[in-house]
Amino acid sequence: MMDLFSLRGKTAIVTGGGRGLGKGMAEGLAMAGAKVMLMASSDSVMNAAEEFRGKGYEALAMKCDLFDKSKIEDSFNKAVGELGSRLDIIINNAGIQRRKPAEDFLLSDWDDVINVNLKVVFMLSQLAGRHMIANGSGKIINIASLLTYFGGITVPAYAAAKGGVGQLTKALSNEWASKGINVNAIVPGYMDTDMNVNLVADQTRYTEITARIPQKRWGTPQDMMGAAIFLASNASNYLNGALIPVDGGYIGR
Repeated sequence: MMDLFSLRGKTAIVTGGGRGLGKGMAEGLAMAGAKVMLMASSDSVMNAAEEFRGKGYEALAMKCDLFDKSKIEDSFNKAVGELGSRLDIIINNAGIQRRKPAEDFLLSDWDDVINVNLKVVFMLSQLAGRHMIANGSGKIINIASLLTYFGGITVPAYAAAKGGVGQLTKALSNEWASKGINVNAIVPGYMDTDMNVNLVADQTRYTEITARIPQKRWGTPQDMMGAAIFLASNASNYLNGALIPVDGGYIGR
């Protein structure tokens, strides 16, 4: 039974893998036996990879400026090369946030959020898809959001991008499922991470949100490990185009 969830001998890229949810999912894959490449624009990936190696996991790190779309393909190819010229799994986790009322939302902020949270997800999925089609198998895991379903407040670009991630996941699945590639998404609920520090600090909003979560707590990076391992492993071989909430029951409320 454990072989069904084993990732021994598999290789993986996790974007934004140096902290928060990305680090939690990357560690989950490494714990299950995968060789993991952490990619992000900050030095946090170097520190995370060193931490993982200290635990006995196979982990590499690469800085990649996701704002510079001209360098993404080169960074991807270099990462795959360092993984042994084979890629079995990619988790498109890296993302940014901008908050402002819609009437005051800057077009430059809109472009940044859409580019990193949606366009780059497509670019990396396309690059990974080409590689995986040639190999006849692969797992692409996108990170959606509760705002894939809801509109949110003061985050119009983020809501639009994450709505797009949900539809992109289904569209890619429709084309690539027959080629041996599983494309699915995880939908994190309210997570106690750096991206949500403003919400956590707002006691009124924090209390309102927590009251709606049936499990009565916010999620952590460790809560993402199981879903990531499942979607990366043979246990999900007949799962395609799914958006799986990891939200303590929030959506069902």
